[in-house]
Amino acid sequence: MSNATVTRAEVTDAIVREVGVTRQESSDLLDRTLELIGAALEHEEEVKLARFGNFVVRSKSAREGRNPKTGEEAPIAARRVVTFRPSPMLKALVGRD
Repeated sequence: MSNATVTRAEVTDAIVREVGVTRQESSDLLDRTLELIGAALEHEEEVKLARFGNFVVRSKSAREGRNPKTGEEAPIAARRVVTFRPSPMLKALVGRD
């Protein structure tokens, strides 16, 4: 995993190397994990992953926006967004030089 972007295939390969399961089992495990996280967020449940961080669904109210090119005002509809808050451990890991 030396690229600037980590892909699903690279995560699958890392699971194969680290855990010792087959590539198919690794892929299934990753897919199921992501499905469970997505389903929890869809039901507006908070997802807490110890030593990694929290995924939370937040509601944003409707507001007036502005087209940066033309300056024209445009309404922005209310919506739900997913936010991620990294754990202190992840922040410390990323902050290392």
